[in-house]
Amino acid sequence: MSQDSGTPQPQRYFVRESDVVGYHPANHTGTLNRRLIGPETVGAKQLEVLVGRIQKGKGALPHAHPGIEQVCYLLEGRAVAEVGGQRQELAPGDCCFFPAGEMHTFTVVSDEPARVLVIYSPPYEESPERVIRA
Repeated sequence: MSQDSGTPQPQRYFVRESDVVGYHPANHTGTLNRRLIGPETVGAKQLEVLVGRIQKGKGALPHAHPGIEQVCYLLEGRAVAEVGGQRQELAPGDCCFFPAGEMHTFTVVSDEPARVLVIYSPPYEESPERVIRA
């Protein structure tokens, strides 16, 4: 219900990346994210989907998300992901999983910026209390 008019607002199911305001996530460098699916965009309660653009040599500093699983799917560029003592270079079409509470990093190694689709479950929402830094 809208607080202003008292009339119900239609549920939103579709989101265009260009309609979403970007933000610079905490504990990341050279990164611009756009939250596509989440509580504030479509009312999702169990997951969050965003797309990020990360500059060469930049990315996620060592950190973990207690109680939140994360998936990264590389759309463009190349990046190195590290988690659980494993290190892997990713190319477009590659995917990685960061278990809840596991320290991880994600660094772009290509000359061009990387684009990455990120999924969190449950939603992370950039809450400072939901991250542990190294």
